[in-house]
Amino acid sequence: MTGKRPAPPLDEDALRDMALRQVARFATSRGKLIDYLRRKIRERGWGGERPADPEALADRFVALGYIDDAGFAVMKSGALARRGYGARRVDEALRAAGIRDGDREQADAQTASEAWMAAERFARRKRIGPYASAPCDPKQREKAIAAFLRAGHDYAMARRWVDAAPGEDMVEE
Repeated sequence: MTGKRPAPPLDEDALRDMALRQVARFATSRGKLIDYLRRKIRERGWGGERPADPEALADRFVALGYIDDAGFAVMKSGALARRGYGARRVDEALRAAGIRDGDREQADAQTASEAWMAAERFARRKRIGPYASAPCDPKQREKAIAAFLRAGHDYAMARRWVDAAPGEDMVEE
């Protein structure tokens, strides 16, 4: 039988090295790094002399500047807005990444200022409203509004874009 040998249990040095590789390869938040390290400890086990402390390691990385939750929040919210997602969807993504409210102020301001452009990108990508080839029937209209709502836009914004005639020049109010 040719099976792979199981990886040895983690210790302090191996956990630190694993965390360094993770932050070097991926943009991550403190919360995401802690979740990653906990998962690795669960998978491989712990063989260190002291109990595992992923929170302390993540805090040390924050202090060293390897992790910047506020910068991650701005980057993530900008990326989602460029894909056409609204404020609610951005909020859900930041909460899932473990971003605290204090680190979200600049990201929330950016999301609010880009709300119109995000809705326009979403409408263009989904060919809704002014980007549709023909006016939609009532059933298509409901589906388009539901798509806007799932993307995190509010109902008023969704209605405004969905009810626009094909080819209409939309102006932010």
